[in-house]
Amino acid sequence: MIEHKRDGEAPIPEDRDYYLTEEQKRELKKMESSGWELKFIRRPSFQPSIVVLVNPRNDSVGVLESDGTLNMEPDIVIRP
Repeated sequence: MIEHKRDGEAPIPEDRDYYLTEEQKRELKKMESSGWELKFIRRPSFQPSIVVLVNPRNDSVGVLESDGTLNMEPDIVIRP
């Protein structure tokens, strides 16, 4: 697995379901079947996880919100 550039953590933890809500788990399964990929899960201390998806077909990026909705206009910066 690829290591995170900042702190040595993998961008997608092996126990990824631990960081996802039930709604996110359901929606992620649907999104993956539509070609979307889990890019990384940001795990800030004492804050909810940020689940980032990409669509390699058109380079779209979205944040999978805790309620399972896909935010296509996220307020985050993603390094290339």
